[in-house]
Amino acid sequence: MLAEKTFPVAISARHIHLSEADVEALFGTGATLTKDFDLSQPGQFAAKERVSIEGPKGVIHNVRVLGPVRPATQLEVSKTDALKLGVNPPLRQSGDVANSAGITIKNGERELAIEQGVIIAQAHIHMTPADAQEFGVQNNEVVSVEVESERPVTFRGIVVRVSEQFSLEMHIDTDEANAGFIQQQAKGKIIKSS
Repeated sequence: MLAEKTFPVAISARHIHLSEADVEALFGTGATLTKDFDLSQPGQFAAKERVSIEGPKGVIHNVRVLGPVRPATQLEVSKTDALKLGVNPPLRQSGDVANSAGITIKNGERELAIEQGVIIAQAHIHMTPADAQEFGVQNNEVVSVEVESERPVTFRGIVVRVSEQFSLEMHIDTDEANAGFIQQQAKGKIIKSS
């Protein structure tokens, strides 16, 4: 039965994607990102590089940079992070940074202020077209997902993202995970309305 098929749920901690120009601004002319380890999504990796992020109210150090470089710099934080920093980022799909919050990014003495690029990432499920067919969903469809945990929770407003480049996995942030006592690689299932 389609509704009973499950998928892994991954917890996405705060991280930053940098443009090529911003990598050079923060790490020096000609600098490139150094792969630390591969992530679950094909071609994506955690870089060895880390930065500090500073808002009007606070600083968070040791923020992981993810690669490869992106056309535009994007910082993904939780609501709790945003409160600590004193910024008010919108809830958005990854890549949708127009008119989002700004922040200062630091690496030692190097500093870069971005006027937009800070978002709280909307929870989403990565799927291949074959996965989408199996689950009976389409790209950009919004679904509800029940996650198995000590404190079971159903998330609403989860965006399905379909691409041949994806690997089946749902991504939530640390606030969402903490609210539901969710551990890495918990299982989720799509709840179809009758």
